[in-house]
Amino acid sequence: MSLFLKYSAMWDMDLGGRSRERGEIPHWFGNLAWIVVGGLCKLLFRYRVDNRQKLRAFKGASGALVICNHTSFFDVVFMYLAARPSQWVRLMGRDSLFGNAHGLLGQALSRVGAFPVKRDTADMTSIKRAVRMLKNDELVGILPEGTRRGKTDRVPSIHAGASVIARMAKVPILPMTVRGVERIKSKGERVHFPKVTVDYGDPILVSDFDFLPKEERVEACTWYAMRECFALFYGKPAAEVDMTALFPETRDYAPVFAEHPIPRHTSEALAEAARAGRAEKEAKAAMKTEKAKGE
Repeated sequence: MSLFLKYSAMWDMDLGGRSRERGEIPHWFGNLAWIVVGGLCKLLFRYRVDNRQKLRAFKGASGALVICNHTSFFDVVFMYLAARPSQWVRLMGRDSLFGNAHGLLGQALSRVGAFPVKRDTADMTSIKRAVRMLKNDELVGILPEGTRRGKTDRVPSIHAGASVIARMAKVPILPMTVRGVERIKSKGERVHFPKVTVDYGDPILVSDFDFLPKEERVEACTWYAMRECFALFYGKPAAEVDMTALFPETRDYAPVFAEHPIPRHTSEALAEAARAGRAEKEAKAAMKTEKAKGE
């Protein structure tokens, strides 16, 4: 059991994936956090998880990029708790968080698999980390809005980096939402303890957006995926979500997708396809090895 580790070293370690070549982050802290924090959240917010099988299907089959709309600091807490205990979500968090409390917060975040990203920049180091994790069949969690909705004076926007990462790693995007956390604490009000529900949607493939001009694909894909998150949040069909009201300075792709519907997929089908593809590659590699031996 390792009590002290350099937290920057943990950003490049494995956690719950197929490979352990880089060493694995010790599980004891993450398990303890899940028991303590999960128990408190269960007691205080009576939280439940709907459609968790859409996340579980990828276990041992493929990585997946999990995205969520952002209304509260608690979003990331429930993104983490909902996957446990049989899966881990490697959360991408703002780099300034990791130095808080003299680095103690960074140690805690890194212990549960989180890693930093520099806000408002093309942080290639973080992108490459996320891609490597996803290729190792790990789960990575991202909040494409970047900052909490309604908590700052910034105009809400969508960062297309999520689709860039999913395309580079060749993994699906899995939309989710956390309902109820927006009522926990409002400015000037006391803390409330509403019921919280985590809900997962259907996976999305970046390749389904190849009909669009190359320069629009990742932006359109992230827009579409975020609309799926808000559809889960509001409990309505995606076509009824007013994305113009939510993101007034972002292009509205609703007419594009009304004319060209995006195929629907299931997690189970994509996971099975990933297993089949891996088995085929392994068989070809084995045949190549045998052929080389024969020569």
